[in-house]
Amino acid sequence: MTVNSPEELAKLLERVDYLADEGVATAAFLALRMQRPLFCEGEPGTGKTSLAVSLAKALDLPLIRLQCHEGIDAAQALYEWDFPRQLLHLRALEAGSETLDVNAAEQSLYTERFLLARPLLRALTASPCVLLVDEIDRADDEFEAFLLELLDENAVTIPEFGEIRAAQPPLVILTSNRTREVHDALKRRCLYHWLEHPDLSREVAILRRRLPGIGERLATQVAVAVRRLRDLELLKPPGIAESLDWSQALLTLDRDELDAETAARTLGAVLKYTEDMERVRAKLDALLA
Repeated sequence: MTVNSPEELAKLLERVDYLADEGVATAAFLALRMQRPLFCEGEPGTGKTSLAVSLAKALDLPLIRLQCHEGIDAAQALYEWDFPRQLLHLRALEAGSETLDVNAAEQSLYTERFLLARPLLRALTASPCVLLVDEIDRADDEFEAFLLELLDENAVTIPEFGEIRAAQPPLVILTSNRTREVHDALKRRCLYHWLEHPDLSREVAILRRRLPGIGERLATQVAVAVRRLRDLELLKPPGIAESLDWSQALLTLDRDELDAETAARTLGAVLKYTEDMERVRAKLDALLA
């Protein structure tokens, strides 16, 4: 799909219920047109992962997601050989031939049939696509260096198989919650955007778009309360997902406004630590004033 401007991309994203501000729409448009990875940082819950998911929907492209974690390595992210099937294949060859050609047998073991493609390899072979490298800050330095090389070349060489190169570079979205600093070498390869929590009017619009049954008054009350919660320096400040969960909980209870009693009963939808809940309960009246 050809997109001619950030405004056009914002409209496409809006059709799939992602309300992008001008900065997000511009960053995503540039990444798409310049064929550069987009590195998104921000607090948890600001819509970084949702941006990649929504871009895939809006552009009608497959989404391939690599969830990073401590200790992730190239084998988990790129490819592995299916050793059990290779062993069965070798035994079948041995059983079916009295004079086994060792070289031919070895070559037959390293074919696409036995190649287990992990997310990064699938992104190279399924292009065009959207590749989401989620929470890159959880991976270690070695994996970051490996990813850097792959993003530079949009290709990988498998020793037993040969080179695999993307016919068209995937649209790569990398996200980070900034639990550690990502190296400058990786950032230099990417366009960069810091995602903020939405302003009040945008958050209300998101709630009303995603939850058609919610009224203007309740959506505004939830958005105002959540913004105040974010200012309390909680262990886990609520993001958009928590705003939606809280609103959904209130709708499930048939509430059309947010009062202190209902808020106290439903705090588990928006706060995830008992310390945060205890702190907020002591301030509910002020938060909802």
